[in-house]
Amino acid sequence: MVKITDDYLNNKAAFAKANIKVPTYDAKKVADKTLQSPTWVHFGGGNLFRAFHASIANQLIESGKSDTGVIVAETYDDGVVSGIYGKYNNRIVRVVTKADGSQDRELFAPVAKAIYAGPANEDASGFEELEKIFENDSLQVVSFSITEKGYHLKNGDGDFFPPVANDIKNGPSKPQNNMSLLVSLMLARFNAGKKPLTLMSTDNFSQNGDRLKDSVLTIAKAWKNNGFVNQDFIDYLSDPKQVGFPLSMIDRITPNPSDKISADLAKDGFEDAEILHTPKHTNIAAFTNTEEAHYLVVEDDFPNGRPAFEEAGVIMTDRDTVNAADEMKVTTCLNPLHTALAIYGSILGFDSIASEMQNDDLVALIKQIGYIEGLPVVKDPKVINPKSFIDELVTKRLPNPYIPDTPQRIATDTSQKLSVRYGVTIQHYVDDDNRDPKNLNFIPLVIATWLRYLMGVNDKGEAFTPSPDPMYDELHAKVDGLKLGGDNDVHASVKDILSNKNIFSVDLYQVGLGEKVEAYFTEELKGAGQIEKVLHDTLASKATPVK
Repeated sequence: MVKITDDYLNNKAAFAKANIKVPTYDAKKVADKTLQSPTWVHFGGGNLFRAFHASIANQLIESGKSDTGVIVAETYDDGVVSGIYGKYNNRIVRVVTKADGSQDRELFAPVAKAIYAGPANEDASGFEELEKIFENDSLQVVSFSITEKGYHLKNGDGDFFPPVANDIKNGPSKPQNNMSLLVSLMLARFNAGKKPLTLMSTDNFSQNGDRLKDSVLTIAKAWKNNGFVNQDFIDYLSDPKQVGFPLSMIDRITPNPSDKISADLAKDGFEDAEILHTPKHTNIAAFTNTEEAHYLVVEDDFPNGRPAFEEAGVIMTDRDTVNAADEMKVTTCLNPLHTALAIYGSILGFDSIASEMQNDDLVALIKQIGYIEGLPVVKDPKVINPKSFIDELVTKRLPNPYIPDTPQRIATDTSQKLSVRYGVTIQHYVDDDNRDPKNLNFIPLVIATWLRYLMGVNDKGEAFTPSPDPMYDELHAKVDGLKLGGDNDVHASVKDILSNKNIFSVDLYQVGLGEKVEAYFTEELKGAGQIEKVLHDTLASKATPVK
């Protein structure tokens, strides 16, 4: 048996017996040097960080490209800091799961310390500790994986969330919101000598660096208006030679810890295989399981220098290339395929994406959307080959049964995603004199199936519960009166949806697709089993061979 806290340098055999690769560096020496001269702080100590960012830091130390690691700042769940990082000496076992069932296991030890830092009005000790770190000249980069909602300051009505409003009113001293906390820390750095720094969002949404900058400046300007800071602080944050806000594109599926992986580790003699379910509903463990494929493309904007990220597989490039890589992923090569599987999987009763990939028609559908309809109009970012990206997705990533992702999770907030995942490709067809959006067949079919999904009636004719969506009630009301096998006025029910540019970014009737979507939808309404039938028949009659 072996524990994650065992001496891996002098007890390699025990780890090897559990098939866990161990570092060659002394974790204590790295931690001591990191705390003395910190270079990298990361906000968000969850599963993505543990599988991806920690691996980057580990590789840099292993290869001799860095002698310092990472300090983790957690602002959401104190249980993660005490129950995982503290308990296991900040160590991580990453398990890469492959589609053939094999696993690669590796122990990481680059985390020097994990600090719980929020909210400071409840306990300011973590905030004060981070202040001292931010005041250190050696600090080069602060990265983030806090999910997209971590950057939101306002509700749907445009009003600041209460913690943000309190921070704006009360100033930098005891911030409650994580963005306010960050601006307070930047103020400490500014007051300590205006040393440059990069704030690097690696959260999975477009224009993430710009969103981070906007949130930071919104709070800073509000504090200036309330007399807490001066214009020179705003100037510091706004000066790209002082503070960098690079864009990034990140791609690595890292779900919650798997019960199967836990059991596999325990069977092989790893004692710390249990999964922690914190009171704040975080699922985390001494181990993290993730897929083999991974991409991180980062705009090289680091005014105080940076770790040699490129030595650990990070693609360092310019802003336009990051945008192209992001557009490739979210509009063509991954997200549109995911959304198609999410809609069909939910309405056909699948409980995993991997199981959908055993269905020939669903595989053929996403190939048509990716290779045939999307790939011809995607901008090639050059640093990642779009066709190879789809190849890997279809043959390795989506079929992997050890990545337990569900169509129901991916179907969440679909109305908010369609403009990017399909609207961009449709617009490319509109803008190209040599192409006609009327020739699209499978993107409009997915949109038609989404209309069936909005009815809350599955392909068997039974009620099911669609995933949460801020527009669901409004959209469901428009199609709720339609009946399977009935005499339906489809156009009257869906015209307001299909013409809504807020949903699709285009009016589908104006670009010649509204009637096609209606026709597919009408066929799907003829009775139970029609969703599968219409998909099969459309593939048989309209699919283009994929080379």
